[in-house]
Amino acid sequence: MRLFDAHNHLQDVQFNNNQHQIMSDCKDSGLIKMVTNGTSELDWEAVSTLAKRYPQIIPSFGLHPWFVHNRSSNWLKRLEEKIDNYGSAVGEVGLDRGKKNQKYNEQEEVFLSQLQLSTERNIPVSIHCIKAWEQIYNLLQDNPIPKRGFLLHGFSGPAEMIKPLNDLGAYFSFSGSFTHPKKARQRNNFCKIPANRLLIETDAPYQSMPDNFTTYHLDGKLNHPANINSLYKIAADSIGITYEKLTEIAEENFLRFFGN
Repeated sequence: MRLFDAHNHLQDVQFNNNQHQIMSDCKDSGLIKMVTNGTSELDWEAVSTLAKRYPQIIPSFGLHPWFVHNRSSNWLKRLEEKIDNYGSAVGEVGLDRGKKNQKYNEQEEVFLSQLQLSTERNIPVSIHCIKAWEQIYNLLQDNPIPKRGFLLHGFSGPAEMIKPLNDLGAYFSFSGSFTHPKKARQRNNFCKIPANRLLIETDAPYQSMPDNFTTYHLDGKLNHPANINSLYKIAADSIGITYEKLTEIAEENFLRFFGN
């Protein structure tokens, strides 16, 4: 099977420089393309290095809302240079009103600056949204967006937002955290997403699955991206289609959106 990971963080220091073995495991699991997302100025170079080393990686560069207040004065210029060097994707970007002690002011300004970069180049943008669905919808509705659409990574929004967001051009990705028993609402919501807008992501090393679904193990509770095979199977069962059908759908959607 040809599997595609729409969102991960392979550059994360928690992997302890073990990416070579991880990529070997990913190849064994059938994972042939992955999008690796930078989150701040501190990890963009690491994403670049991995993308040069492994052709399976589509690099994506962005300033995550958690790190908005640590940005440098020339962060946007640096980001634009990174994006133009690769022409691949923007992200991870977005809005977050759920993290304790996380200030919201300036998030919208930073998000719109990055959305503009992706729109001007018509390249994919991967969006993080926590407890800010009305705000993110309004910003997407009121501002130019890429003609190819945008990805709501690890979509956990309310069911009533699916149609309006889909009408704007959203793709929605199913993540490992939705495999936990308490995530029935998120799994049920994915039954309502149009098939041509569905993607699968690991968000590794985050969003780990329960142990009984995990084939590839790392220290602690870190999520291994090669576990995407199990994730596809769980997602297919949740949506009510066969594993084989989901692999076909996800591949077509991935290639349409990311263009690789």
